[in-house]
Amino acid sequence: MSGLRDLYQELILDHGKSPRNHRPMDGCTHQANGFNPVCGDKVNLYLSCEDGRVTDASFEGNGCAISTASASMLTQMVKGKSVEDIFELRRMVGAMLTSSPGEHDQEEIEKLGKLAAFSGVCEFPGRVKCATLAWHTLDAALKDDEKTISTE
Repeated sequence: MSGLRDLYQELILDHGKSPRNHRPMDGCTHQANGFNPVCGDKVNLYLSCEDGRVTDASFEGNGCAISTASASMLTQMVKGKSVEDIFELRRMVGAMLTSSPGEHDQEEIEKLGKLAAFSGVCEFPGRVKCATLAWHTLDAALKDDEKTISTE
C-alpha cells in the first residue's frame, strides 16, 4: 500500500507543479469561479460544450498543490464526457473525498482511475476543501450558476 500511496502523492505533486489545461478559454460556453476563504485557493473553470458533451476544459487560478492538481486532473477527466456522466463523476469524487478510507466504495474508486490519487485526502479534513473546490466549481459551471462558489 505504501508504494501506491507514494505513486498517488507523485501524481498530485506532478499536477500541482505542472498543471494541465491551465489557461483561459475564449468562447467557452460555461464558466464559474470558486474560492476557498480558509486558505485562499481560487479557481476559474472554463468549459466548452457541444451536443451535451464537454469538448474542452481549462482553468486559471492559484492555490495549494492539492487544489491545483484537482483542477488539472478534473479538466483532463471531463473532456469528451457527457454532462450526465460528469455529474455522476462529480458525485463519486465527492463521496471519495468525504468518506473515511474504510467506507470507500472500492468499485467506485477503481472507476475513478487517476482521480483515486485523492482518496487519501479524506484523512486530512483541512485539505478536503482544497480538493473539492474545482469540483464544486464544475457543478456551478454546468448549472450556469453565476455567483462565486465558496467552500464555506
